[in-house]
Amino acid sequence: MPIKVPDNLPAISALEAENIFLMKETRALSQDIRPLRIAILNLMPTKVDTEIQLMRLLSNTPLQIDITLVIPATHEPKNTSADYLRKFYKRFSEIEDSNFDGLIITGAPLEDRDYEEVDYWDEISHIMDWSVNHVTTTMYICWAALAGLYHHYGIEKQDLPSKKNGIFEYRNVSEGEPLMRGIDQVLRIPQSRYATVNTEEIQRNPRLHVVAVGLDNDPGIVVSDRGEVFITGHLEYDANTLANEFDRDLGKGLSPVFPENYYPRNDTRFDPPLTWRSYATLIFTNWLNYYVYQLTPYDIKCARMN
Repeated sequence: MPIKVPDNLPAISALEAENIFLMKETRALSQDIRPLRIAILNLMPTKVDTEIQLMRLLSNTPLQIDITLVIPATHEPKNTSADYLRKFYKRFSEIEDSNFDGLIITGAPLEDRDYEEVDYWDEISHIMDWSVNHVTTTMYICWAALAGLYHHYGIEKQDLPSKKNGIFEYRNVSEGEPLMRGIDQVLRIPQSRYATVNTEEIQRNPRLHVVAVGLDNDPGIVVSDRGEVFITGHLEYDANTLANEFDRDLGKGLSPVFPENYYPRNDTRFDPPLTWRSYATLIFTNWLNYYVYQLTPYDIKCARMN
């Protein structure tokens, strides 16, 4: 699938090296086709890495996708240059009057804070409300999944005794759910978070459906009756992302939780294997097919959740 991205975006070279089919903006404009418009609200501090990871997973269908990278208007990222953001990102206020076929809201290292303590929580709340009437379907990742369940459905987050860090197995408990079609009965999801939500509380809400649950009853993937997808982990992560996070925290003099089920023999001298990419690719492909392409109207002005 050709992904339409801004010319000169640094992620292009990395994705082209992986033989990912990208189409620069100038070429895409010459095609007589209605691409799917996907906005990515990127809250991660590692902007470029996250761009590469998500675009890789959005590249596995014959659909043309027009990517718009977005950041909040009320928050200044500390780890990305202002020049880079001006060149490749839109502030939410710049796209607020637009409609999109799909929206992805990434995770953010904020699980240890109350939602209302986040400096841009008011804007994030507004964006989540805006998505209901301006987007056909929204995918929430990690912190955003917890925040979305809280904001839309009143599901309170619960602090974990220690960080859930590593690769964890989840049972596919809804093989008939379109998002989970083709997924094995057991899948692996990278996790890197300090909080969770209660599976039983989610199941008591008739509008929510847990489709993947951990052996410890931790919800891995939740879908709503209006086409929202909440993924509590990071299916988009690369093989070395957890290792980089672990090394970063060690370098800061912290005592990070050792990633479970990650390093061979639990020995950091060995490179961690990538054991979740097939699940991630298929789930993102299913989301684009069943939740975006087959539900979104041709007239983008009419895009909204069911």
